[in-house]
Amino acid sequence: MKIGRRLGRTYTKDEILWCAHSGTGVEFVCQGENLTVSFKGSNASMIKGNNKKYPRVAVYVNGERVVDTQIDEIYKNVDIKLNPDEISNVKIIKLSESMESIFGIGKITLDGSTEGFTPTPEKDFLIEFIGDSITCGYGVDAAGKEETFSTETEDFTDSYAYLTAQNLGADISVVAFSGHGIISGYSANGIDKTDLLVPKYYNKIGASYDDKIDGKDIADIEYVFERKPDLIVINLGTNDDSYCLDDAAKQAEFTDAYVSFLRTVRAYNPDAVILCTLGIMGDRLYPAVEKAAVTFAIQTGDSKVFFKKFDVQNPSDGYGADWHPSAATHIKASESLTAWIKDLGYLRRIASARAGQSEIVE
Repeated sequence: MKIGRRLGRTYTKDEILWCAHSGTGVEFVCQGENLTVSFKGSNASMIKGNNKKYPRVAVYVNGERVVDTQIDEIYKNVDIKLNPDEISNVKIIKLSESMESIFGIGKITLDGSTEGFTPTPEKDFLIEFIGDSITCGYGVDAAGKEETFSTETEDFTDSYAYLTAQNLGADISVVAFSGHGIISGYSANGIDKTDLLVPKYYNKIGASYDDKIDGKDIADIEYVFERKPDLIVINLGTNDDSYCLDDAAKQAEFTDAYVSFLRTVRAYNPDAVILCTLGIMGDRLYPAVEKAAVTFAIQTGDSKVFFKKFDVQNPSDGYGADWHPSAATHIKASESLTAWIKDLGYLRRIASARAGQSEIVE
């Protein structure tokens, strides 16, 4: 797949660009009239009536969403009309998350030809978000908290993560799984869910309950760290909190495991700023997050690790599915995070250094 610029953690095999994580896809510019994108579904796509798990994808043309569909069959073509008199920027982006749905992007043709596509240039900065359902945009399109999970109502482009990257003009890469944590996934009975942990998938292209690529678990496919992120935002702990609750020993276990995960993240990304966050769906475990960041900094002498508490979602802003953040809450969180990153000034310093400037330009 060389037609466009790959977005996020993708994997190419047999001329198919596989997209697992939220926000993965491809972007290019072209000029023509009839664009056809061939998608390949996975296990979820082959089950009739499985609309709650069909992968959801959007296609944007010059910033406008012109396609919003689910890959509900093993092979699906999507036809898009372009204005032949102008150059079109086309972005194909996965809206749903890795655990429940993956798909592949196959042949893309323009007026019957596979020629005429130019990858868009990389943006100046890359931000990596490591998180759970909040980062995935779980249920953001749902009518309210009474609804349960469905890929139909999961839209990553409405998440605080995507909005923050847009605000900063940055590229984005995501490692996020609903229900996952650092020492435990979501627990409703006090028993730790050690099969639902983000750290074990950090160096993989994704993970899925049911889907495979040519019979291979995607969690067995190593991710090649080609472009290093400039900033990494970790938003984990919401699911761990359901296990830890007010138990001091469990909270200490969480802190220790968080420090260990920071070591892993730093090993793969020696130069990135790391920001540890929590709070949108509850902030009880935030002190343990802050302690982990401070402990890691002291133990390693790392000066590029910070922490930030999000405001807890306000009921007046409404809820998405299963009490998840609404679109209004995601917007508020993105505004808060954008302001924090701008105040830090790190991305400005990078821009200045890359431009060969001696001073930071506001």
